[in-house]
Amino acid sequence: MSYGRRFTLSDERKNGILRRLQEFYRSEFDEDLSDFRAEQILSFFLKVLGPDVYNQAIQDARGFMLDKLEDLDTEFYERETG
Repeated sequence: MSYGRRFTLSDERKNGILRRLQEFYRSEFDEDLSDFRAEQILSFFLKVLGPDVYNQAIQDARGFMLDKLEDLDTEFYERETG
């Protein structure tokens, strides 16, 4: 299942999310959610939230990597002679 240009869900992941969504509706709203409705809700949220969450994850990963690169200078810097 593909959402946008850069991310997709494997069938296994999609089915797991759909199952959890149906369980959530059952426990929170005492309502059974059909497979079709669950897929429509998942598709909606992935279209609406997916790009923002994806972009935030990229920014978080970039910040993490930059912090680690800065640590290289402080952790492994060797004083030069000369």
